[in-house]
Amino acid sequence: MRYKLTIEYDGTGFAGWQMQPTAITVQGVLLEAIGKFTQTDPSHISIMGSGRTDAGVHALGQVAHVDFERSYTPHQVREGINSHLRKHRVCVVEVSQISSEFHARFSALRRSYRYRVLNRRAPPSYEHNKVWHCPVNLDRDAMQEAIPYFQGLQDFTSFRASLCQATNPIRSLESITLIAHEDELHLNVSARAFLHHQVRNIMGTLMWVGKGKFKPQDIPGIFAARNRSAAGPTAPPYGLCFMKVDYPEVLIKTWQDGIE
Repeated sequence: MRYKLTIEYDGTGFAGWQMQPTAITVQGVLLEAIGKFTQTDPSHISIMGSGRTDAGVHALGQVAHVDFERSYTPHQVREGINSHLRKHRVCVVEVSQISSEFHARFSALRRSYRYRVLNRRAPPSYEHNKVWHCPVNLDRDAMQEAIPYFQGLQDFTSFRASLCQATNPIRSLESITLIAHEDELHLNVSARAFLHHQVRNIMGTLMWVGKGKFKPQDIPGIFAARNRSAAGPTAPPYGLCFMKVDYPEVLIKTWQDGIE
């Protein structure tokens, strides 16, 4: 029986999503919790996430699927897993039983991230480890002017990690917006797939635009350079949050109806 899980977590203190043998990861604590709930050896359980998040990156809408040998109600799955996650800042928000044709990663249409910048003199307290603090005034108009240059299908070599393992640097940003919320700036980005550190490198470059180190008109030249050193710094992970994953609504309904 396959179940679709929507997962929320505070990435602080985790070595990212992906299971690692010598570090605490989100996938790792979920496997442990699922093992206790189902009374199954975690090594015999497979949980597939829609995408990996780096150490320190948060999520409000990570999606994963997991297969169980017996049937449970979605309520039992959510409550059973969460009862074994209480010592971690991870929770399963929503569960639905779904056809085995659904795949959390490969069935996804797009993934959406938000990067938050706190632009004020005083440092964060309540939002510590949730925002990138910038105590100097940013030129928000210049940052807005730079946004359209990132839209669409392009070679993002200059905006991916030097150790990125993707074979193709071409990606299409379906949507990218920069929205001001009082003292905060929110960079919202959606695409089918992202390169390693792509969003954080875009944010770091936009920050340099805001500080006057780059002009908006410099962005096309940065793309053309196809060189990571041509762009701005990598923004810290704690300002980034995995917001949601979109799937084909018709297929999701079909896959859910098919098991009822």
